[in-house]
Amino acid sequence: MDIGDYTIRPSKHFAMGWMRKWGYGIKSIRDAIDNAIKIEKVGKTKYEAYIRTKGGGRKIIFIKDDITMEILVITGAEGK
Repeated sequence: MDIGDYTIRPSKHFAMGWMRKWGYGIKSIRDAIDNAIKIEKVGKTKYEAYIRTKGGGRKIIFIKDDITMEILVITGAEGK
């Protein structure tokens, strides 16, 4: 999925929780979505991106709005 022209906007929940825990910034989120091993469409505009890391896997749930060219990152999850 090419998101080069899209603006990344994390929700407050994602920014205060997962971004802080993972040490991610906006560039890290963009790289994670660009390099995701799998991106599933789970709704009309909602997606789940699966990312592999050293310690296991992570999932970023986001909404892609083609009209405003914006990606709203809703939440994240991680597992082993």
